[in-house]
Amino acid sequence: MNVASTQPSPLTSIPSRRISAGIINRNTQSTETSQQDQQLIQKLKARDRVVRAHEAAHVAAGAGLVQGGASFSYQRGPDGVQYAIGGEVSIDTSKVAGDPQASLQKAQQIQAAALAPAQPSDQDRAVAARAAQMAIEARAEIIKQKSDANQSSPLASSSAENAGSVGNLIDFTA
Repeated sequence: MNVASTQPSPLTSIPSRRISAGIINRNTQSTETSQQDQQLIQKLKARDRVVRAHEAAHVAAGAGLVQGGASFSYQRGPDGVQYAIGGEVSIDTSKVAGDPQASLQKAQQIQAAALAPAQPSDQDRAVAARAAQMAIEARAEIIKQKSDANQSSPLASSSAENAGSVGNLIDFTA
């Protein structure tokens, strides 16, 4: 009996092998999951860097127009850390009332801020397009104001009369 109790029976050794194999399978599964988690963490870290750099470019180029800095949307990684996966910057895109020159400068800065990141998003391009339209409108208003000022000036009207008599009129409209 002592011999039988000290040596494992063939039946006893089979379950222990199954248990060992189960542990090995779980360890392999755990290692695979860990590798998948590490790959996901690396992707999240890379995305976080890109998102933060993108929004920082908007903030830097939009200095003075940015309202409240960048805000981010996050995803929690398998390591429990929050990673930025999206972001936005609020910027004042209104015209400067009564000052088309200031509106033009503001439109140019808005456009620069929208296109500042290395890879502007579709939303960034849309904001830049609206800023370009704002700049066009501001330029038109500047031209109109100059035209109105020239027409009301006595010196300008006598110059226009003289130019008309010579016949050298040039159209500067674009």
